Amino acid sequence: MVNLELYKVFHAVAKYGSLTRAAQELYISQPAVSQSIKQLESQLGVPLFNRTHKGMELSSSGGKLIAKKIEEALMLIESAENSISELKSTATGTVRIGATDSIFSHLIAEKLAQFNEKFPAVRLELLSSTTPETINQLKEGRCDVGFVNLPIDDPEIKFIGNVTLLTDIFVAGKKFENLKGKQIPLKALQDMPLLMIEDNTVHRNTIAAFTRNLGIELSPDLEGANWDLMVKLAAKGMGVGCVPREYCQEQLDSGELFELDVNPPLPVRGVGIVLSKYANASYALKQFIALFD
Repeated sequence: MVNLELYKVFHAVAKYGSLTRAAQELYISQPAVSQSIKQLESQLGVPLFNRTHKGMELSSSGGKLIAKKIEEALMLIESAENSISELKSTATGTVRIGATDSIFSHLIAEKLAQFNEKFPAVRLELLSSTTPETINQLKEGRCDVGFVNLPIDDPEIKFIGNVTLLTDIFVAGKKFENLKGKQIPLKALQDMPLLMIEDNTVHRNTIAAFTRNLGIELSPDLEGANWDLMVKLAAKGMGVGCVPREYCQEQLDSGELFELDVNPPLPVRGVGIVLSKYANASYALKQFIALFD
């Protein structure tokens, strides 16, 4: 007879590679975890883990053969249970949303308002952070859903879908009007005062990878952590700003800024919705994500 609890313990140990972490996750003692693993190994007749100095490692003769199937089976069971629960559910509780300030203000503020109007009983907790910080919050269970700059590559993160595309452009204010209407080689920007978002962000990493392939190294004269600040400084004439068009459209429309005709243009990026691979989405969270379909 299948003992589901034994497989839940196996999954937790396989996920964390540690008896201690698995015990904490399951709210049971470490000896209980160890005993469950021994019992399951006895039932199956094969060792499931190799005990190493680094922790618990899946064995090639047993653990690696069943780990993925066990994970899929547990997810199917949870999905079935959630489906039953949702038949009698209403959207309540808290939805913790991670995103950058700019994504909150420029891309999802309207959806937040729509959701609040439709489900006033749900508390929205907005966690403003960079994309890497949002990913870590998801993995650590401190965030329910993330809106992040793409691309990302993390096996513990599940991509749900795109929210929008972002077009990175170079903009300037009246001080640089001599550049308006001219086609400017991307390489020429190396000699201009550049304003760019801080280093080690998805935006900067994407641009760096693109320009280096062309033999171009863009080194900013000023770095900032906030897109709105970059836009204001560019409008004040402090330099040529590299920002997503979607975050400065109002200034472009008003004439405070103009877009430089740069050749070749920078690649288009995306903003996507992501969840932790191991998280169970609540009814309220599913309703919030559905607004972006």
